[in-house]
Amino acid sequence: MFEVFKKELLELLRDRKTLFFVLALPMLIFPVIMGLVGFLGSQAALKAEQKVHTYYIINAQHSKQFAERVFYHKSFKQYSGAEQFDTIDALKEAVRSGSIDVGIYLEADPADALKQGKQAKWQMVFNDAQSINFIYNRLQSLANEFSELLREQALVSLGVSKDKQQAILQPIVVSKVDTADKRENIGEKIGAFIPYLLIPLVLMGASYPAIDLGAGEKERGTLETLLLTPVTRTQLVLGKFLTVLLSSLACATVTVLSMAIWVSVAVSFVELDTIKNAFSSITGMDFVLIFALLVPIAAIFSSLVLAISIYARTFKEAQNYMAPLSMGVFLPIVVSLMPNMVLNAKTALIPVTNVALAIKEIVKGTVDYGLLSMIVITSAGLAALLLACCVRWFSKETVLFR
Repeated sequence: MFEVFKKELLELLRDRKTLFFVLALPMLIFPVIMGLVGFLGSQAALKAEQKVHTYYIINAQHSKQFAERVFYHKSFKQYSGAEQFDTIDALKEAVRSGSIDVGIYLEADPADALKQGKQAKWQMVFNDAQSINFIYNRLQSLANEFSELLREQALVSLGVSKDKQQAILQPIVVSKVDTADKRENIGEKIGAFIPYLLIPLVLMGASYPAIDLGAGEKERGTLETLLLTPVTRTQLVLGKFLTVLLSSLACATVTVLSMAIWVSVAVSFVELDTIKNAFSSITGMDFVLIFALLVPIAAIFSSLVLAISIYARTFKEAQNYMAPLSMGVFLPIVVSLMPNMVLNAKTALIPVTNVALAIKEIVKGTVDYGLLSMIVITSAGLAALLLACCVRWFSKETVLFR
């Protein structure tokens, strides 16, 4: 078994393509991609936020104060074209054609409407798909400020002093006392997404060498030579399995180390104290626990991909089989993101989902070590069962010589 393992490992180390996907990709490429996406996203959001939007107001005479607030706002500039708009439909058409970014229709004077005990209904016309809601939020903020001013004036005219207005408008104030610390709050929000990076990489670390050790051997015609050696089928499968498992674990190790390094680097440079304090509380033991969870998952994936590779006739056919498996791995991860999905005695028995939930709990700092042990044991049991099936699969001539 170990002779087969040594032989396959040497061949794996000579394959630069596999080494790139197992080592270089998790350590460098993914952090660079994530950083680049984050940078481009922040730049796009900043550009959208700083954009000056062209506006047109119908019936500006109904509220000169509001019209002046919009005019002097740094995010808006008045339409300077010759065309005139007097209906909602005209404003819609102007927005669609690009003549203006937003149209404002003031149906009535809010001061007069308030005296009559009515609300003034204003309409904002814009393309919400392109504005990322910046336009509406800013105009609504200006309208709310003006509305508060009118309300204050109306209450004063009714004999309610300014110092009593807040108590009348909001007699009861409810405040939230959160028992969760900053790490738990942030971990709940981002902890569930970490498995999206870790678990698929573990599968990828097993897939590439497994395809070569199974379907690749068939395609090159070297599988028959191995079968003629004085090695049992079980030893042959175990040797190949150990090679695939080592590759998967190497990918997992590099991924966890990379995540630890990049988190420490981010903590050193990020200026947000909340995020900094939350991530600085993640210890080395937490990363060890995450790695411990990935070991049985790596064994499960190694057994699966090796069985698939042995069944496939060619390298290309094996790659086609791996695609549905990759998609299937994401399904239990998505399940872990569902509302009210928490780690308990039941969810600890769901493969992959249990690991995703446990990683989130580790990031939050609220992990239950009893459930963690249950996950490792059940995952290891499933991996052993799949490995036994893989050995039996390899023993069938109809599978080896399809």
